[in-house]
Amino acid sequence: MDFRDTPEEAAFRTGLREWIAENLPEGWAERKHSAGREEVDISRAWSKKLYEGGYAGLTWPKEYGGAGAPYTYQAIFLEETARAETPEHIGVIGLGMAGPTIIVHGTEEQKQKHLSKILSGEDVWCQGFSEPGSGSDLASLRTKAIRDGDQFVVSGQKVWSSFAHIADWCILMTRTDTDAPKHKGITYMLVDMHSPGIEVRPLRQITGDPEFNEIFFSDVRVPAANVLGEINGGWGVGMTTLMHERGTLGFALTARLEIQVRKLMALAKETKRSGSSRRDAEQNGATAADDALVRDRIAQQWIELQALRFTNYRALTGLMKTGVPGPEGSIAKLHWSESNQRLTKLALEILGPQAQLDGDDGIWNGFWQYHQLRSRGNTIEAGTSEVLRNIVAERVLGLPKSR
Repeated sequence: MDFRDTPEEAAFRTGLREWIAENLPEGWAERKHSAGREEVDISRAWSKKLYEGGYAGLTWPKEYGGAGAPYTYQAIFLEETARAETPEHIGVIGLGMAGPTIIVHGTEEQKQKHLSKILSGEDVWCQGFSEPGSGSDLASLRTKAIRDGDQFVVSGQKVWSSFAHIADWCILMTRTDTDAPKHKGITYMLVDMHSPGIEVRPLRQITGDPEFNEIFFSDVRVPAANVLGEINGGWGVGMTTLMHERGTLGFALTARLEIQVRKLMALAKETKRSGSSRRDAEQNGATAADDALVRDRIAQQWIELQALRFTNYRALTGLMKTGVPGPEGSIAKLHWSESNQRLTKLALEILGPQAQLDGDDGIWNGFWQYHQLRSRGNTIEAGTSEVLRNIVAERVLGLPKSR
């Protein structure tokens, strides 16, 4: 495989770099080592700029606001935004999950109504899949949708719904036939989060952020026109969503890990070496980067980053050939989540006793403390490590099913 840019890709990369330099939020460079909490207003403004600049939904059809560009352009976009450490688009769920699913299964009316607003960041989406007791076994979901004329009446509870506290729309999987086998009686629908009967309760995480949420549906009326795909055929639609979530996630995760590895190197170069006396540190300027064992462990993180990068290139090749994300996305997510946990743990070890100081008292305003705590959720969200290992075993290695 030739990893060099074609002339067209090189021109796109150059233009993107110039655009980023001209459009980054004022003072953003000074915020790179902030605690990591994303600010909604900054994300919304950046999302609008990306849309107006033609960089949102690069691979989406032009008639729905995208650029109709090859998948390689999306990979370049993620590489360059990581390089510049830009803010993230606010529509993570919309761009990576809701939008691609609507493109595949939606009616023309649904596409016209939702897709451009996802790209511009005007509408924020959340995901209503997991429930208490129905996480890894998604097909056991119990949220009911009962047909009433040209509407469905939805009642139930969802949990672990990122962005639900600011979301305008939800991709929701419901049970519409309780007598059918559990994979058969599911209907997928698009739900307006401002509808009467919806209550969102933020779940405060170990980081202190209410990033995840519970959603309670109490006799919420959803127009039948909002069903995506066929009634009782929602399982297949949901699998499209999950394939895109994991299949297109790889390059984004690689971009995030590259930022973290770069920051880890910077931390090692500016942090006094653990175990050295204060006199030695002051006289010799010894830092953590001077420790051969620390350098070895940072090198291991860099190696893992490259392994993830080339796994994504293999996945990109398959995606370009078939147009459908493959199981490599599960490998990428599994590897990234565990690697990121190891990386943030190493950062705290480099900080030594200073790792106990958080917020304004800590190095980089508690950046590494925040990210180490946040990384604990990496091996749970978007598929637990246990579930992803089963997927890899069955779909990549061809091993028999576990059950």
